[in-house]
Amino acid sequence: MTTSSSRPGGTHQAGERPPHRGRRDQGSAATELTIWTPLLILILLFVVSCGRLVQAQLRLSDAAHSAARAASLARDPASASRAATAAVQAALPGGGATCTHADVSVDTSTFVPGGSVTVTVTCSVKLGDLTPLSLPAGTGTQSTSFTSVIDTFRGVSPAGSS
Repeated sequence: MTTSSSRPGGTHQAGERPPHRGRRDQGSAATELTIWTPLLILILLFVVSCGRLVQAQLRLSDAAHSAARAASLARDPASASRAATAAVQAALPGGGATCTHADVSVDTSTFVPGGSVTVTVTCSVKLGDLTPLSLPAGTGTQSTSFTSVIDTFRGVSPAGSS
């Protein structure tokens, strides 16, 4: 028994499977994978770079907090600046992937009992090493500040003496 079909492929015998109509779809999964894989890799690299920036910001905040606290415990503005710089170097050791270069700025203009000391830490975050190709922004600069109050009942030496 023969059945006629109006679709391409002609006739087929009763009980037989009709010819596969999706032959032109063969290989489309491989093509789609080829197209989507680079896009997925770019999305993954973007997520990693965002993670690196967030990690750098968290480490900078911790370093600025530690530096401001160390500076507020010093007896004079010069030793406050030295203590803040040492605290940042201890909190951000050796640069690494998070922070390639850190600059420390210490504001001791109100360094009196009850006053405050503000530490600003600026850092360069390297992003260009994520891929063999350079990312458009090879480095990102981040900055954070923290202010610590100097204890009211603490003795402070004058600016000129050590």
